[in-house]
Amino acid sequence: MSTDKNKRLDDIVAQSKKYQAEREGTYRERSLKMYPWVCGRCSREFTHINVQELTVHHRDHNHDNNPADGSNWELLCIYCHDNEHSRYIEQVRYGNSKNETTKNTATHNPFAALGDLLDK
Repeated sequence: MSTDKNKRLDDIVAQSKKYQAEREGTYRERSLKMYPWVCGRCSREFTHINVQELTVHHRDHNHDNNPADGSNWELLCIYCHDNEHSRYIEQVRYGNSKNETTKNTATHNPFAALGDLLDK
């Protein structure tokens, strides 16, 4: 009976080590070893307690582009990562031309005559 428990425990430990080795091979684990645990946008710092809230962002938005030097990765907190992808989706959907932005900018100032009204 004792040998069955030991074998089962050995199997669990071996499986755990295998999963750990696989995780360490992922781009997330490599980037966590490569970069400081700080969000690249809001500068929030992370520890072992909350590192699960730190994500890897692909700068070119191509999740298959994982160079060994990490040049396509950026560590972002989950909030900044969501914001980055929302901005990217809006840019793709609506464009990001400076001419369009200035064309749609309001030019009317509703408070332009306020000083005259207050003087009366």
